Amino acid sequence: MDSEKSSEWQSDVLNRLQSKYGSLYRRDNVILSGTHTHSGPAGYFQYTVFVVASEGFSNRTFQHMVTGILKSIDIAHTNMKPGKIFINKGNVDGVQINRSPYSYLQNPQSERARYSSNTDKEMVVLKMVDLNGDDLGLISWFAIHPVSMNNSNHLVNSDNVGYASYLLEQEKNKGYLPGQGPFVAAFASSNLGDVSPNILGPHCINTGESCDNANSTCPIGGSNMCIAMGPGRDMFDSTQIIGRAMYQRAKELYASASQEVTGPLASAHQWVDMTNVTVWLNSTHTAKTCKPALGYSFAAGTIDGVGGLNFTQGKTEGDPFWDTIRNQILGKPSEEIKECHKPKPILLHTGELSKPHPWHPDIVDVQIITLGSLAITAIPGEFTTMSGRRLREAVQAEFASHGMQNMTVVISGLCNVYTHYITTYEEYQAQRYEAASTIYGPHTLSAYIQLFRNLAKAIATDTVANLSRGPEPPFFQQLIVPLISNIVDRAPTGRTFGDVLQPAKPEYRVGEVVEVIFVGANPKNSAQNQTHQTFLTVEKYEATSTSWQTVCNDACWETRFYWHKGLLGLSNATMEWHIPDTAQPGIYRIRYFGHNRKQDILKPAVILSFEGTSPTFEVVTT
Repeated sequence: MDSEKSSEWQSDVLNRLQSKYGSLYRRDNVILSGTHTHSGPAGYFQYTVFVVASEGFSNRTFQHMVTGILKSIDIAHTNMKPGKIFINKGNVDGVQINRSPYSYLQNPQSERARYSSNTDKEMVVLKMVDLNGDDLGLISWFAIHPVSMNNSNHLVNSDNVGYASYLLEQEKNKGYLPGQGPFVAAFASSNLGDVSPNILGPHCINTGESCDNANSTCPIGGSNMCIAMGPGRDMFDSTQIIGRAMYQRAKELYASASQEVTGPLASAHQWVDMTNVTVWLNSTHTAKTCKPALGYSFAAGTIDGVGGLNFTQGKTEGDPFWDTIRNQILGKPSEEIKECHKPKPILLHTGELSKPHPWHPDIVDVQIITLGSLAITAIPGEFTTMSGRRLREAVQAEFASHGMQNMTVVISGLCNVYTHYITTYEEYQAQRYEAASTIYGPHTLSAYIQLFRNLAKAIATDTVANLSRGPEPPFFQQLIVPLISNIVDRAPTGRTFGDVLQPAKPEYRVGEVVEVIFVGANPKNSAQNQTHQTFLTVEKYEATSTSWQTVCNDACWETRFYWHKGLLGLSNATMEWHIPDTAQPGIYRIRYFGHNRKQDILKPAVILSFEGTSPTFEVVTT
């Protein structure tokens, strides 16, 4: 067991902010929102479902995340200056499909008739400038899943929204490396629960025929063969195509933004026990939310990434085989939880599992921040398209009924704590992946609408001070340690860390790939150690100054860093540079920055930094 206190990252960030800034940054006016990727490091959540998925809690990753978030807030705080905010909205076409259209069709015809599409195409952009009109940054909200990179990918990357951010920041921060420079472009999550960027739609990868059916299954091979592809020749290309389209639209909306956001700033936050909310369906009838549980179709995955165990989506009945296995390992779900979640057949009754710690959160954040006529609703999960539309409409109506007319309500997804998906009551009946992952039962959306209306009312009537704080979320000690132990790194006999095992070729042309292999060490060692900000650099020799200039780091889209683990602590690190069209001819080299774990007998382990430099190579014009 890891004895270090590992509180949830959100509360850790807020505690550290309080000790540094006092009451300036608080739980009501700070939203932690994941821009969202499926290709990132894991192991920083305290609830058991997530800890199991990441093979243990990684305190290194946790500390690194918290430190990084705090560092970004510190930088923003230091650079704060008077300025103006402008808002603009416009549609982005050709980048999304609804990945559960059969669920969407369960919504009332009269409601669907009010919308031209089964996804929300509108992007909302906030433009920030200083008083001289010079660019400071942008936040954009748009509903799209960052799953252009599929689950065969093992590279850490920020997917399509990250690529959009990368392009815009590179354009605004001329002469800076990625991740550096003053302009910040954030592409934030919205109601993306049922929205896929894999716009060619679901096809059977063995036969090529469409599998756009209620269960997303293929005649041969079942659900494991039904996968949606993006528009590119591979997942990297698809990520760039979708990301570039978002960047392009955000850039246009940013450039033409003229409506200024003015007016007071307000914020409201509550913690809520989501397992026990009484929902008023009408003036006489109530329903309740449930203790969390995941349904069978959760294990099926989606057309963006199948589950692999041949579960299918749309299952409204359990399976005796899996039920028996679950009952023997985890015990039986109670009649009460089974009844509450109907028609969901429960695969994992997470709300009744508490060893070694609760498997899912009971206490959840609800939060709204208003900037003049803009309301940002901080949603602790992934709303489907129609769920988002219902919440936006309800919150807008609530503000209007208390005198705040024409509010723009933005759904900001994946905020503060993660609670999977939220479908509408009607979509829930179909029990596809998103519904099976609506963990607090069929009335989850209605509960959130009620809670967010309550926050809106408090802001509109200036009664935020009277809101109850709600029950505080727990902090768990001694989370499950990583199943992958920390072993000492070793270099081959006669070699040392950072030595070149395979140099580059002497000469390359634009469009070719440079590859250099070094004696490596576990990249996780670098999380604790801040000596280097990158695993690799591509450097060009400048004859005039007789010095090496860094042209790329590991955040550049054209560089890739692969770590290949061998036996007994031996490993290789492979650096790739996919030479872009913009590369200048000249002499180059690639450098590797790493950290190795060393332990002498009877002494504590130490982390040592090292670096390696490739022999030079030349990029020539074609």
